[in-house]
Amino acid sequence: MKRTLFTVGPVEVRKEVLDAMTHPMITHRSKEYEQLQRDIVEKLRETLDTDMHIIISPSSASGLLEACVRNGVKDKMLGLSNGSFGERWQSIGEENGKQVVKVCREWGKALKPGDLNSSLDDSVEAITVVANESSTGVLNPIKSIAEAVREEYDPLIFVDGVTSVYGTDMEIKDLDIDALVFGTQKALALPPGIGIMLLSDRLLDKASEVPDRGYYFDLLKMKKMADKYYSLTTPPVSLLFALDFQLDRILEEGIQARYRRHREMGDLVRSWASKRLGLFAEPGFYSDTITVINRKDLDFSKFNTGLKEKGFEISNGYGTIKERTFRIGHMGDLTVDEIKGLLEAMDEVLETM
Repeated sequence: MKRTLFTVGPVEVRKEVLDAMTHPMITHRSKEYEQLQRDIVEKLRETLDTDMHIIISPSSASGLLEACVRNGVKDKMLGLSNGSFGERWQSIGEENGKQVVKVCREWGKALKPGDLNSSLDDSVEAITVVANESSTGVLNPIKSIAEAVREEYDPLIFVDGVTSVYGTDMEIKDLDIDALVFGTQKALALPPGIGIMLLSDRLLDKASEVPDRGYYFDLLKMKKMADKYYSLTTPPVSLLFALDFQLDRILEEGIQARYRRHREMGDLVRSWASKRLGLFAEPGFYSDTITVINRKDLDFSKFNTGLKEKGFEISNGYGTIKERTFRIGHMGDLTVDEIKGLLEAMDEVLETM
């Protein structure tokens, strides 16, 4: 049975988007490829309203999170965390030999500017923070955090936008950050395989001073090729055709309409969850792409099996709260009507349990 994915990622991908990947192959050093990447970069700039540099990587977004650390930190970084993916970025720093100052909030609570007070000083070269913590369903206030950092210090600011970009208006031009990383398999509603980074001149300048950046994720090498609209290493050309096609669809929908649709889907799921089981995230900081719901005494395995039999798939909990929660993804090209259908099916399954 075909199941519609209401998962945290990879997410549901429409047939017409998959069909775009059947475009005849071209070589990645050809003029045709150069034009393809040029078009994609222009559409990324238009849809995200940004003038930051753009690097497209044949990797998951996690690779580019590591690139931030390898290129932007010589010795010391500060990792903010309120969930599993914030902790992962801290681990990436440690596993690359950096001194990591860890600031950890309770899971489910939002990070706040005040969390930085006792940890930030002139020795911190960079700060890492997750915009939308997909293990908890918390959308962190990145703008206010960045503003608080800039009031007294000037470290690089790296943001994981994996489950927020294209689902939430991040107002990128107002953030004053140095890297924003995301991938294709979340709110862009494409198959996995491409990581994308928006980056600043400051990060590139810092990279020129940092030794041992490696090869595959050397931002200076990647940027040199990106300036020519080529990839440093062989890219997934078929997936790039799909990305180009999907960006056209997003432009046709309108980016603000896309954000409103995500908010409406999120509101529907939150309303359902608050009446039945309860929300895990702190009120006022809810994600518009992912809702994390308390299980209470729900037999999730039985519940999930019932949904799959009806053609719906959702996600289990994650990390330390895996057995206490489950997650619903409402992002990408999903519609309000599809969310309503999922919620009806969930009620039906609950009635039979």
